[in-house]
Amino acid sequence: MSGTQSVDRAADLLRLVVQAEAAPSYSELVASSGLARSTVSRLLGALERGGLVEREGAGYRGGRLFADYAARFDRVEELVRVAHVHLEDVATATGETVNLAIARGSRVVHVDQVDARYVLGSVSWVGVEVPSHCSALGKVLLAWGAVRRPAGRLEVRTPRSVATHADLDAELDRTRERGHALTRGELEEGLDGVAVPVRGVEGAVVAALGVSGPTFRIGERRPEVAALLRTTAAAVERDLRARRRFLAKNPVGDGNNPADPSVGPSEQT
Repeated sequence: MSGTQSVDRAADLLRLVVQAEAAPSYSELVASSGLARSTVSRLLGALERGGLVEREGAGYRGGRLFADYAARFDRVEELVRVAHVHLEDVATATGETVNLAIARGSRVVHVDQVDARYVLGSVSWVGVEVPSHCSALGKVLLAWGAVRRPAGRLEVRTPRSVATHADLDAELDRTRERGHALTRGELEEGLDGVAVPVRGVEGAVVAALGVSGPTFRIGERRPEVAALLRTTAAAVERDLRARRRFLAKNPVGDGNNPADPSVGPSEQT
């Protein structure tokens, strides 16, 4: 078999395993796939070593990588669910765009946003990938080691962008010292940002919470916005811990119970 044929046949086997109502046996996979027994044995071995399938009695089921993948996105959904009401509060207080971002490898991924009340500055960043060193959210995730730092030459978006790794190190040191990150026209001319870290239940930084808007509105308000964001991040962290305790005691809870800590204070009766 060519490499492409092997991948295609392995993918077909994996599909049979994942879509089966009960864990299919080796013999059932041979019969369903139409492949030679030796080929099925070899491909199952490779899938098992890669964590894509695992044995369940005499059969096979989806492996640990599926569980790891699902758990990662469950945590993101939980974070967004808990944090969103707090993003709305920040947007109401500042009038500016508020974002929540997480790290995926070397990427900064925007997972939630509340838009500015102004036409100027109301841009959706959800799903938009930007260089981590050019955004306040990215600087937070870089400073606390949540995202891998960029390799090689740094991308320069504007004359104000951090251009060297030495300058980036200094900027990240300042970010940790003051507890928040700043950008001043580094991603786009005239666009400023302020962001703070959000820590998960285990204490590690899991996200960045930030406000962005035109320099003429954000500039003089940076200290005020940073203080508001720090208070808001602490509230998100408290709600994450409370929700985790609630779910530990009520594993069948669906978040609709009025006592569910994922519901913001303003929504509770």
